[in-house]
Amino acid sequence: MSRWQIVPPTATFLVCALLATVTGPHPELLAWLLLTPPSILLALVDASVHRLPDALTLPLAGAALALLAIASRLPDARGSWTTALLGTATLGSAFLLMFLISPRSMGFGDVKLALTIGAVLGWYGWMTLLLGLFTGYLIAALHGIVLLTRGKATGKTPLPFGPSLLLGVLVGVALGAHLA
Repeated sequence: MSRWQIVPPTATFLVCALLATVTGPHPELLAWLLLTPPSILLALVDASVHRLPDALTLPLAGAALALLAIASRLPDARGSWTTALLGTATLGSAFLLMFLISPRSMGFGDVKLALTIGAVLGWYGWMTLLLGLFTGYLIAALHGIVLLTRGKATGKTPLPFGPSLLLGVLVGVALGAHLA
């Protein structure tokens, strides 16, 4: 078995363990655990081929909203499905606008991924959404700076944005769950 074959299950296990630890026995944990494997797969695909396939991004957005709708109906839920839904609409619209203004700066897969990101981060509120989004952009910027300083990229080199955004979501959800 090559080292790349061990990355997806190991990353999935570690992320799920972190989310279980910070979320605790609350209904949204099931959503986080079910959304993690396809999110890890999306990050790895985008890192490898610079694509976020519709077959993963669109069902993931629907699943996020459906799972959070169920979680919101159960006792001890610590988030808001309404804010998750508004987060989906807001972030999806903002990313679509950025894509329309500058299609070279962001792929349309990122726009579709924003629907899931808005739902997941919106669950814990607007501050969590902003923090997770900011963290994703910061990670992307730091990644770009490292590649530039090492001579592995230029200012025109396309970089995958999905992995950075999804790491930002992980940070946002972890902090949102911890503070909820």
